[in-house]
Amino acid sequence: MKKILSLAGIILLGQALSAQSFFQASLTPDIAIVDRGDQVKGVALNIWGENRVNGLNIGFVNGLVGNSSGLTISYLGTYADDYRGVLWGGLFTRSTGTVVGWQAAMINVNEQSITGLQSGLVNVANQASGLQLGFVNYARDLNGVQIGFINVIENNEWFTDLPSDLAKGFPFVNWSF
Repeated sequence: MKKILSLAGIILLGQALSAQSFFQASLTPDIAIVDRGDQVKGVALNIWGENRVNGLNIGFVNGLVGNSSGLTISYLGTYADDYRGVLWGGLFTRSTGTVVGWQAAMINVNEQSITGLQSGLVNVANQASGLQLGFVNYARDLNGVQIGFINVIENNEWFTDLPSDLAKGFPFVNWSF
């Protein structure tokens, strides 16, 4: 028990002395060890958290502000600005910026760009490079492949000469390079 308390004391002292936090625990963004929006380089455990996290981030709802990276696992969902790494969101993930890596949830929405893998029941991306794997896949612009039941690429240069642009959507597989 003394060793555990000593270790906890050292971690808290390190937290107090460093400009960046290694550990975050939060009930809500305003009821947390580290202030909302501040950077956590290490581990964040959240019921609902909202920080810039570089490391392991586990919670029910994870809000990632600014440039974040690492592994994020959410039981309900994740919303993010820019992210590099693995972004698993349970029911949903939503990104307003750039995601590089793997974005996975039942519903994935990316307002800017995704480079890598986007997997879920429904995948939506403004610009995608890589693979969209799901039941319904939509990309305004795609440099890659879609595999699913319904696949739509709005600006698909491969099929602009067909009558009425019929082939912008395909069942099972679609592509644009």
